[in-house]
Amino acid sequence: MSIITLTTDYGIKDHFVGSLKGKIVSQLKEAVIVDITHLVDPFNISEASYLIQSAYSSFPKGTVHLIGVDVELKENNQHIVVQWNDHYFISADNGILSLLIAKIKPQKMVAITIHDRLLPDATDMDVLITVAVHIAKGGVLNVIGKEIKSLKEITELQPVVATDFNSIKGYVIYIDHFGNAITNITKKMFLETAKGRPYEVNFKNKKVKSIFAKYSDIETIEKQTISSIMGKSLAIFNEAGFLEIGIYKSNPKIGSASSLLGLEYRDFVMISFNK
Repeated sequence: MSIITLTTDYGIKDHFVGSLKGKIVSQLKEAVIVDITHLVDPFNISEASYLIQSAYSSFPKGTVHLIGVDVELKENNQHIVVQWNDHYFISADNGILSLLIAKIKPQKMVAITIHDRLLPDATDMDVLITVAVHIAKGGVLNVIGKEIKSLKEITELQPVVATDFNSIKGYVIYIDHFGNAITNITKKMFLETAKGRPYEVNFKNKKVKSIFAKYSDIETIEKQTISSIMGKSLAIFNEAGFLEIGIYKSNPKIGSASSLLGLEYRDFVMISFNK
């Protein structure tokens, strides 16, 4: 079984996603194509990076992940393939994969070099599709690229631990379907810095003093009726291990973290620890 996942900023209104899938099955009829999302904000590499990192591990080893965000080939934006944790990630070298390689050393990374082998009118995505199909068929990376040792990193919106280790400053990198605000502060970073100290999470002149394992934990901790805690702001570490700020039992009538708390992409969030 050859699985190819798709993560793009193409949206779902136009023909682009259908055309992309058609080109894949034209080259590999038995391909199993799975959409992760096509609703990445245009050219938002931080958001794409978070989404692919959150989703990839749900797929079996050997899956090919095609990422179509900011793929225009330029001198400082080459096309790459990264073999990581027995998965294959195909994208432009624009920082999208930097979150992955920060956790585990890649098995292999190559810069794609087959552009001159395709027809003159081949698009950037045509190149990436050809590579995805080659890998899905069991092809080796050396045939389609030359090995590289490093990737471009995302330099903006990086979480920072204060020099005195009394705070962590991170940023909202994604607003999900429920309006929850996901930050780039990881659970690992929090535990290594907190070392058991009391803390509070500050954002938009508001704060919470507990980070729960899941949303429903607020029912146990607060020991109030559900109706009385509906609409309260809270923080959790989500399934992907990132700090998430939300509203308990949010809905259109109550509002969401984005609408009620005013949290938006790029807003900063601070965790402060007692000295």
